[in-house]
Parts: sequence; C-alpha cells; structure tokens
Amino acid sequence: MKNKIELLAPGGGPDAIKAAILAGADAVYCGLDKFNARNRAENISLADLNGIVRLAHQHDCKIFLTLNIIILESEIPALIRLLNKLVNTKINGVIVQDLGLLYLLSTYFPTLSLHGSTQLTTHNKGQIEFLKKLQVSRVNISRELSLEEITGLSATAHVHDMLMEVFVHGSNCLCFSGLCYMSSVISGHSGNRGRCSQPCRDRYVTTETGWNFPLNLKDNSVCFDLRELLAAGVDSVKIEGRIKKFHYVYTVVDVFRKQLRRLERGENVNTGNKELYQVFNRDFTNGYLQADISREMFIDNPRDHSALHLAKRSGDVTVENIEKAKRILYDLKTDMITDVKCGIERLSIARPPLKITVSGQEGQSLQIHVETVDGSGTVVSQTNLVRAMAPVKNGATEKSKSLDAAMLLKRFKAVNEKTAYDLESLDVELLQPGLFIPFKELSAIKNKILFILNDSQETIAPVEIPSLKKQKAMKGAAFLSVLVSSPEDLSLGQDTSAEIYFQLPSSLKNEYGSCLELCTKDKTITPWFSPVLIGDEYQVAVDFLQELQPKRIVANNTGIALAAYKEGIPWGAGPYLNIVNSFSLLCLKEKMNCSGAFISNEINRNQIKRMIRPDSFQLYYMMYQPILLMTSRQCLFHQVVGCEKNRLDGQCLAQCEKSATITNLNSQRFCIEKTKGNYHMIYNDENFLNTAIVEEVPDFFTSFCIDLRDIKTETAVGLDKAEMVHLFAKHLAGDRSAAKILKQHILPVTVSQYEKGL
Repeated sequence: MKNKIELLAPGGGPDAIKAAILAGADAVYCGLDKFNARNRAENISLADLNGIVRLAHQHDCKIFLTLNIIILESEIPALIRLLNKLVNTKINGVIVQDLGLLYLLSTYFPTLSLHGSTQLTTHNKGQIEFLKKLQVSRVNISRELSLEEITGLSATAHVHDMLMEVFVHGSNCLCFSGLCYMSSVISGHSGNRGRCSQPCRDRYVTTETGWNFPLNLKDNSVCFDLRELLAAGVDSVKIEGRIKKFHYVYTVVDVFRKQLRRLERGENVNTGNKELYQVFNRDFTNGYLQADISREMFIDNPRDHSALHLAKRSGDVTVENIEKAKRILYDLKTDMITDVKCGIERLSIARPPLKITVSGQEGQSLQIHVETVDGSGTVVSQTNLVRAMAPVKNGATEKSKSLDAAMLLKRFKAVNEKTAYDLESLDVELLQPGLFIPFKELSAIKNKILFILNDSQETIAPVEIPSLKKQKAMKGAAFLSVLVSSPEDLSLGQDTSAEIYFQLPSSLKNEYGSCLELCTKDKTITPWFSPVLIGDEYQVAVDFLQELQPKRIVANNTGIALAAYKEGIPWGAGPYLNIVNSFSLLCLKEKMNCSGAFISNEINRNQIKRMIRPDSFQLYYMMYQPILLMTSRQCLFHQVVGCEKNRLDGQCLAQCEKSATITNLNSQRFCIEKTKGNYHMIYNDENFLNTAIVEEVPDFFTSFCIDLRDIKTETAVGLDKAEMVHLFAKHLAGDRSAAKILKQHILPVTVSQYEKGL
C-alpha cells in the first residue's frame, strides 16, 4: 500500500494561499475573480496568478485553478480569451463543472490538465468513465460517500488512469453538490454559479421537534480516518474553505499535514483535534465516511461552535464559562493570526524584475540581453540590422518603422503576460538609432525570449474557436411530453400523442420486476433515470437498461448516459445535467452520441435565445413542474416531524414514504418529500408554470414537458391530469386560450427563474 497522499488546501486570496504553502500543502486550489464557484471569496487577479504559481512551485506546491461554474453563452468569448492566457501559465490543472467548458478544454486546450469538480455530482463508476472520455485526469467525488463506496470508485478511477480526490474537512452541504437550486429559486443566487446564499443555514419557524435550524449540518472532518482513506486508494485529500481567513487555512492544513506525516512514517494518527476546534466550526462529523447517516450529523446552530466546545471541555456550559471560553479563544486567535501573518509576510507573490538590454549596429545582428534574478541570456537575430526607409506618402510601410524603445516595449509586452517576470526596464542606449529589422524576425526573437523565461517551454499561440453555425428553425409545432411516476398515469398521452416519461426510482432493486414489466409491455414509454445512483443502485439501473433495451431514455445521471452510449440506445440529457450553453450540447452529441437535451430552467429567455442547437439535435424544456430545490442523502424528518429511527438503514431508501413542510422567517414554506426508492427532496411551495416560452422563444424547442408526478406543494390544481394534458397540448398547437384556462386553474405558480436567469 502506498504511504503518500496529496494534501490539497483552499486559497481564497493571496494571504490564504501563502498560509497554505507555509503550513505544508502539496497543492492549493484557488479562483480568479470570474468563472469560479466561490464569488464571496477574496479570489485572485489574473495579474497575480503567475507570481502565485511561481511562489507555490518554489515550495513544491501545485496550483489548481477553479473554473467550476456553469458557463453562459454570452461568457464564452471572454472565457476563451482567458483560456488562451492560462495555457501559457504554469498552473497544474483547472477544476471544471460545465460540460461545455470540458468540451472546449479537451478539444482546443489539451495542455491544461482537467479536474472534475464536486459540482459534477460524481458518485458512480459510470460517471468516472464518462469524465475520462472528456479527458478528465482527476475527479473530486461527492461528499456523501462511504469508505466502501470510495474504495470502489478509486479502483475504477485508477483503471482509467485517473486520480481520486475526496473532501476531508470543512462545510457539509445538505444537498448533493450540483443538484441544489434552493438559493437560485429563493434569491436568484445560484449555487451552480458560485453565489449560494446558504438557505440551508437559515433559521426556520421552530419545528414540531423543537429545531430552529432543521437543515443545518455539522462540518465534515475525517482527520482521524486518513489511514482508511489511504487504504481506500484516495490520491488527494481536500480541505474546503475558500471563503475562510488565512489563519483558519493555516491551522487546518497544519493539523492535516502532521497527520499525514505520521502515516508516511508508519505511525498512528493523532486522535486529538483541539486545534481544529479553535478555528471556525459547526462541530464535526464523519458520518458520511463511516456510513453512519444519522440525526447526530445535524446541529441546531450554524454559527461558530468553538466557544461552546471549549466551555464543554471546561465543565458546565454556563453563560460564564462560554464568555470565558470566548476570551481564551480571542487571545489564542490573536496570537495565531500574528504568528501566521509574520510567516506569510516573508512570502512574496511579486513577480521578479526583468531587464532587457537591446544593442546593435547597422550591418550587424540585433542582440537582446535578458537578465533576471534567476540568470541571464542573450538572443541574437538571424538577419542583420539595416537602415530604415523614409516614410512613404499616404501611409508608412512596415520597413519605415525604425526600432526604438516604444516600439520594442509594444512588441515585448507578451513577456509580462506570458511569464512569471515583470519587465522593469528596456534599455536601448546601445542600439544605433534609425535601424530596422523585419517584423517576423522580432516575433521570432520574442518567442525565443519567452522560451528561455518559461523554462524551455514553447509559447502556445492563441486558439480561435470556430463559430457555431446557427441551425434552421424547428419545423412544425413542438410536441408535448409528460413526466409521471405512477403506472395509473401511463395512459395520459393516448389521446394527444404526448410522449410519456416514466420516472424510475433511484433504488430500483425492489421495483425492478414491476418497472420492467410496465416498460416492456408498452415500448412507447420513455424511462426517466434519476440524478443520484450510488453503488448497487447504479448497477441495478444499468442492468435494467441492458435488459429492457428501450427505444429511448432520459438520463439525469452521466453514468447512465455512458451505459446508453455503450448499448447504442438513443438518450436525451435530463434537466439536472445543468445545460446552459451550446458547447455543452455539442459535447453531449459529439462525445456521447446524445440525441437531445433539456435546457436548464435556471436561465432566462434571452440566455436561452443565445444558444445554438447542433444539427439533428432535439431540445426540450420543463414548462410545468414542482420545483426541485435539493436532493439529500440525509433523513430530513429527524429535525422536522421526528422519526422513530436515529439513523438511516438499508430499508429507509427503499421503503420510507413521508412528507412534511418547513417555513422560513419570511413565511415561505418548503415541502419535504420522501417517496419509496427515492432520496429525500425539498420542493418549492409554488410550482413553475411557463406557457409564455412557446411564443417568446419560438421554433427552438422540439418538446415541452409537464411534470404530473404526485408531488404535494402549495400549488392547487383545479383540473384533473387528463384535462391538463389536453390543455397543454392545445396550447402547443396554437390555441392561446388554453394557457389562460391553465393559469386560472393552477395557482399559485412562479416563473421567477425564467424572468431572472443567471
């Protein structure tokens, strides 16, 4: 068994990055001020990046850049300009969520190492292989997995020559990352855009069981489980915390560094975590890793637990002891901040100066002498200098431009952009005035200088991405599709020719026979696969797919998408793959033979209109649905209405069927639903209804879907399901009075996401 594992630390800003390096991190992940999933972090500027990379590499530390959000169509040009700059830096990898960005990187920027973000919700072996097809070299798996599940995924990753990364400390999300839309719906701040407002940490109206913060999880910490993670084949352990201060980063990295050194020496790990309790925490749990998902993973207070923990250690938890603990912690943190600050002030991300001296006489070579703190060198032109011609009337020729300081500074500005050095001075005192050398020769000299300054690495020229060709408008009216989960509803499409999607449970094992019989009897039914399929759930779903051999499926899980691709089964990408740009569509079609995709409901009409449909590719949209806010592996009833079990067991997922509501302090209610075979889910109180999209985005969508599963929300429906199907079908056929009737009988509803967008 290996005894070495990478320690990957967060870096919100320069000081936090320095603190991580100082504490012994093997790698740091950080974000620029755009395109990353921690908008609230300090982040770094592109101008700082080369200096940060240089500092890190001097201390044998890697730098991974986070580009881990979904990318809007309007952002693609700016993103490509950024990527053209990043390829000429020495970053060690980019962390990505968006499928379109993965397509662009793997197709046009192969020198950048690709890492799959936890926002990709990777939790089964098919998803790992899916990412491998997109050239991903390492993947950060979902936080919710157990040691046994991690061991299996590590083995799969290593078979495909990929590295496995696991979060080991920091905030726990209640929802599977990448599948949380709660902040997006409530406040317009999408977690898929790095703007989560953390409504799961909010206070709610006190529940039946007396909880005020019923969705608030303790922090994750598996500091004592590192030996088991090492044995599981994990390659990198990752600390969460890019919005945390530098002293927090230093403390946590230092604790984990010491633990890993003990493992490397074959010693037992330390079982005390006093230092971790001295910086921000919500108390700690390792419940997911130990497959012990219980009510003990929750805490009824989202604020710092440090003082309470210290007071408990000191004896009774009294007001006096808590105040005393706060004073002690204040002094400890003050000393800690002072000490760490002294250390990081010795580390500089300033780029070292570069001096260029230019010399040459007519009839001789041009000589460019480059001097840095790391050494010096001279580049000599292949052709001799000649006298510049006089300017030509009505416009100067290139040959009329004699060499001078201003012109040379302009030609050599790439030195600042594409190296870790700062061009401090350019001396032309030894250059005879009025001389000329061809532009191509100057470019060759510039490239030689870049080659020298970049440790003998060739500069990569900017890539121009071919413009996507706008396809012809869709012919004919879009057809209606209906999502159901009850066998009784399978007949809803008979009179309208609506396509029926039948939702399969996440845990299909107990319903395998009945679902197979239903879908075998009626081959027009399109199976709808869930977003979360862990371990055996995934394998059973693949077995079902292979045995049924349906005409078509909808996959909300990339592992199932891969299985359909391998079987040659046509598949459409479901709405929970978060598709918001044209290159994601191209990725699905070209890389995985996808036949069509749902466009995310998070984007607005103008953002949709910018997208370009690939040739012979279908586009779908959820016109009516109860809005799924989050999917959780937790039991959400413990803190709300209570549950007779203290922890989840093997029967909970398959058998539990229950619902409840919670209300925030703004009087907004949310519906918690658990159905047989599915995970706990939270839905918005108002359903989504968007009939206007048919006219506002015409000739774009192949199909509009309505979700008629039996999910209880505050929306009252004064129509039976058959009437709803007929009215929606009439609306798509051009009868606009049908929309008026629907709005009169389905209340209250919302269309806020379509209006706000991302």
